[in-house]
Amino acid sequence: MIKVNGLEFVYRKSPGKAIKGITFDIGDGEIFGLLGPSGAGKTTTQRIIIGLLRGYQGSVHVMGKERRKWGKDIFEKIGVAFDFPNLYEKLTAYENLDLLGSYYKNNNLNKDELLDSVGLLADRDKRVEKFSKGMKMRLNFIRSVMHDPEILFFDEPTSGLDPVNAKIIRNMILDFKKKGKTVFLTTHNMNEADYLCDRVAFIVEGTVPVIDNPGELKIKYGQKSVKVSFNGDGKLQEEFFPLTGIGRNSRFLEILNQDFVRTIHTQEATLEDIFIKLTGRELL
Repeated sequence: MIKVNGLEFVYRKSPGKAIKGITFDIGDGEIFGLLGPSGAGKTTTQRIIIGLLRGYQGSVHVMGKERRKWGKDIFEKIGVAFDFPNLYEKLTAYENLDLLGSYYKNNNLNKDELLDSVGLLADRDKRVEKFSKGMKMRLNFIRSVMHDPEILFFDEPTSGLDPVNAKIIRNMILDFKKKGKTVFLTTHNMNEADYLCDRVAFIVEGTVPVIDNPGELKIKYGQKSVKVSFNGDGKLQEEFFPLTGIGRNSRFLEILNQDFVRTIHTQEATLEDIFIKLTGRELL
């Protein structure tokens, strides 16, 4: 659905390149995450693909067509939600959806169902200027999908949301995947990316040093051992055991047979651990 090859971009009056020859592709029905700290080039890359930034070098193909050759018709195919709400403050939630929906040929999705899906149905007739940031984020999210696009671009989609509403948005993104939608997600939240993404690309200072499945990355860079927490000598203790030959490890079997085990965990690396290890950068 998206194929980027040798992409470079320089902002006017900038001393250096914001994007430095990155290459990646996103398959049909895939949730793809572009992960990195603030200023790494995530949003710039996304805006180039959407068409908000022009004058790039390299190639960007969307649904098999070079981005430069797309006209306004591409906006019938894509939905975009940035990390800052793009709404009409003086209009109500329903009026926002009604007005914005009129821009698209496909505007047949039920607005009440969309509002209800993110817990805003009761606020449908309230002016957006009276909404909290979290309410605006949720309204902005459904605004981006109301025309049933094929490709969805989300920039920090759960930013400013409480845990309950963040979970609602994450589950909706997974539902979009089940419906065959392609999702391009940019975030610095590694836990969210781990939960949602089929593949992730790390971006730092305009370059992409690694692209892989989150599970494969954690296996590759994690410790091949397990941590056992157990009650012993009247207190909670921990011991580590290598995975190789663990079924024949006498000490491991001894602890299991004592029936005092509290927890057993494999020592996977987190995506944040891996990002720092591979790039030398903290996620800020």
